[in-house]
Amino acid sequence: MADPTPVIDDLRAEGDELDALVGELSPDQWALDTPAAGWTVAHQIAHLAWTDHHSVLAVTDQPAFSREVEKALAQPGDFVDNGAEEGVQKPPAQLLTDWRAGRHALADALRAAPDGARFPWYGPPMATASMATARLMETWAHGGDIADALGVTRAPTDRLRHIVRLGVRTRDFAFGVHGLETPFEEFRVELTAPSGELWVYGPEDADDRVTGPALDFCRLVTQRAHRTDLALEAVGPDADRWLDIAQAFAGPPGGGRPPKGDGA
Repeated sequence: MADPTPVIDDLRAEGDELDALVGELSPDQWALDTPAAGWTVAHQIAHLAWTDHHSVLAVTDQPAFSREVEKALAQPGDFVDNGAEEGVQKPPAQLLTDWRAGRHALADALRAAPDGARFPWYGPPMATASMATARLMETWAHGGDIADALGVTRAPTDRLRHIVRLGVRTRDFAFGVHGLETPFEEFRVELTAPSGELWVYGPEDADDRVTGPALDFCRLVTQRAHRTDLALEAVGPDADRWLDIAQAFAGPPGGGRPPKGDGA
């Protein structure tokens, strides 16, 4: 069983990096529009705070989390946006305090989880490392939207390896959620990390393969950029189709982002 400590440590570091970006924002900056339609910087942090809170419930109070699932079933398609809207009603200072408290509580809860624990979620149950990876992925992706709104360029780190692994592992989910037949054979995935290391998945002799920068792959599977704006290459029809539909997050297919040439 893999030790979840490294990904929990990286989750904490990803949150700290985003905290440094938003910790001193003015009220006007909290109200800036981000690339996510209808969401300001405050919406992005409110969403992270909401999801961290629900993650803590899933880890520490499963009956309470079950009640939240019932609420979600009563408002399918709206409960995530509603959570963000509720958060942005708070003053930025309170929203920031709540987000900090929630993400620290989640990291502590995940560290205290017993070996082999599995937690309920809005999709399939998750192990400790999977929960931490999902939260890191969301923190990085929403943090990127915030950075774009602020006109800031973030230097990528090798924490992306967790998102890459998640993106590779969710290949079959992406095909299934689009109602497509899942490829039988594994793909070869070769991605260059920010450090220059080569991250490799799948058999060397695979017919279908994906190559390129790990950063671009992460932007693709979190649907933060259109594939035509990324330096990813696909060999084989199934790999090519994957790059059109890839998503590392649970739930229905996301809308993605339009190519920059379309006015994005």
